[in-house]
Amino acid sequence: MRNAICAAALLLGFGASPALAQVVVLGGGIAKDCYEAAKFETVSPREGAETCTRAIEHEAMTPSNRAATYTNRGVLHMRAGLYQKALSDYEKAKKIRPETGETYLNEGAAFIFLEDYSSALASLDKAIALNSSDLYAAYYNRALAKEKLADIEGAYFDFKTALELKPDWELAQWQLSRFEVTTN
Repeated sequence: MRNAICAAALLLGFGASPALAQVVVLGGGIAKDCYEAAKFETVSPREGAETCTRAIEHEAMTPSNRAATYTNRGVLHMRAGLYQKALSDYEKAKKIRPETGETYLNEGAAFIFLEDYSSALASLDKAIALNSSDLYAAYYNRALAKEKLADIEGAYFDFKTALELKPDWELAQWQLSRFEVTTN
């Protein structure tokens, strides 16, 4: 017998927003202020993005910190609903540091917000392959995209993996509660 997985209410999956990840900036200065704005939401998304822009334009940074600053500014743009600007920043970050999984994770989230689920899957697959530090969020976001693309079984297993990676995560628990596993 084979297990069948059904979503109790497919559209409920979209009540939740995708998870985001920030990239740590080593050292101090404006780039660190940008990271803190993205991580801790210490200022409005607009103010945080302006801080990141100042860091990019005026601060000497290692390539790693520059890529992280673009990613963090992208996170702030997403919080402001500026998804195309966020995607532009993620592209810049990937050109500098293509091996940073968090950039692909956030790119996937931006595509989910834009309802481009196929592109989201490609980005999230890459985030998972690169072992993003927020791997639980990559699986969670990929589950959202899979569900919208009618891959209900794949969504279930990705939500389950997200919960295994981050036990007691209420959002993933809630998502899984919407599914019913039956034996055929």
